[in-house]
Amino acid sequence: MMAARKRASRKTLVSDARAVLGTCAAMNARLAARRLTRFLESRLQDAGLSAAQFGLMTQIAAAGDDTIGALAERSGLDQSTLSRNLRGLERAGLVEIAIVEKDLRRRAVWLTETGARRLEAAMPAWRRAQAALAAVVDPRAIGRIAAATATLAA
Repeated sequence: MMAARKRASRKTLVSDARAVLGTCAAMNARLAARRLTRFLESRLQDAGLSAAQFGLMTQIAAAGDDTIGALAERSGLDQSTLSRNLRGLERAGLVEIAIVEKDLRRRAVWLTETGARRLEAAMPAWRRAQAALAAVVDPRAIGRIAAATATLAA
C-alpha cells in the first residue's frame, strides 16, 4: 500500500513538474532570455562587449537623467548589481562615475569617449544580430511582453 502511494505521488509530481515547465511564464521567459543573451553575445564578441555591457551602455547613452538611481530604475537592476556592473565598465575606461555636486549622496554616470566609440563600433553587429533574430522571433512580441510586465515591477 505504501509503495503504491509513493508511486502515485511521484507520478503526480512528474506530471505537475512537466506542466510547470510547459506553462510557467517566468521559467520560460528566463529560458528565452538566456538563449537570446547567448545569441547576442556570440555576435557582439568581436566588439569586445558582453550583452549586459552593451545593454547598460545603451541605457547610459540614451539617458536623459544620468544618475545611478535613474539608471537602476530604467535598467531594472537593483543599485548594488548596477554598481558592480558599472565598476567593471569604469575599470575598462568605458564609463565615468562622479558625485553630483549639488547632492553629495547622488552619483552620475556617463560614457567616456572610449566607451562611446566602443558602443558605436558594436552597433553594426547588434543590427545584424537583430535582423537575424527577427527572422525567428518577432521583436514587437518581446516588446509587448516587456511592456505588459512593467506593472509587475511596481
